[in-house]
Amino acid sequence: MIDGLDHVVVAVRDLDSSAEGYRQLFGRAPVILTGGGARRAWFQFPNMALELIAPEQGAGGEGRAGDRARAWLEKGEGVCALAFHAPELEATGKLMARRGLGAGEPAVSHLKDERGRDHVLRAVRLDPAATGGLEMVLIGRGEPIHPPEPQGPAPIAALDHVVVTTANPDRALAVYGAKLGLDLRLDRENTGWNARQMFFRCGEAVVEIGARIGGPVSDQPDRFGGLAWRVADPLAAQARIAAAGFDVSEVRTGRKPGTHVFTVRNAPGGIPTIMLSHQPAASHESA
Repeated sequence: MIDGLDHVVVAVRDLDSSAEGYRQLFGRAPVILTGGGARRAWFQFPNMALELIAPEQGAGGEGRAGDRARAWLEKGEGVCALAFHAPELEATGKLMARRGLGAGEPAVSHLKDERGRDHVLRAVRLDPAATGGLEMVLIGRGEPIHPPEPQGPAPIAALDHVVVTTANPDRALAVYGAKLGLDLRLDRENTGWNARQMFFRCGEAVVEIGARIGGPVSDQPDRFGGLAWRVADPLAAQARIAAAGFDVSEVRTGRKPGTHVFTVRNAPGGIPTIMLSHQPAASHESA
């Protein structure tokens, strides 16, 4: 079964520029990986990873990963896939196939980092026609990709949640709950926001499904929304990110009681991005 969110995939056109942008945003450096016709910048967090991917140029861009990255970029930069960790990959793939998610056979990706170390990812791709139109894979891995230590003050601590928007809430309930087997923790409507929100726990992160209340139900594909990241000290994180040249909002009280959030308006790749803390915001005097 799925025991967590392994990583979120973001397609970018310029890997070096995007990786540097996220290095400054996160306060931590990536591991650069090559293989399968693509280059990747892998930002590892305690509960998941963010993978930036771009096709290699020239003859080096030939391969399954490079072809897929080019196909994603035809639709634009941004979040393009969710990868779920499944320790028993083959058995979980067969279960997903029986549940109607069209799981394929495991494929192996051989990657090499900038120090020449080898990394192996084993993946089972699910059929987007059965997942609500989104790219999803199951991941079984060997040795973890060890990241560098965080750099400087107030680094981003972890992913809190990834947002998916849908015009078919019942389909989403079936895909994420009954078929993927994620834990539905909350299903609520808020007329003030004209939103229905469903929160599925996935290991130490959450997949949030959003839909408009009273909107027409359709078979239109779901869409990836934004990413919400956890910070220990929102004021310190906001100051660091602003000093790095990002356009950030003021720290404000979050919708969830006890939270404080701020928005990063120009995150690399144009991804809607918020930072949140579950602790009370410290004052500048006490920071």
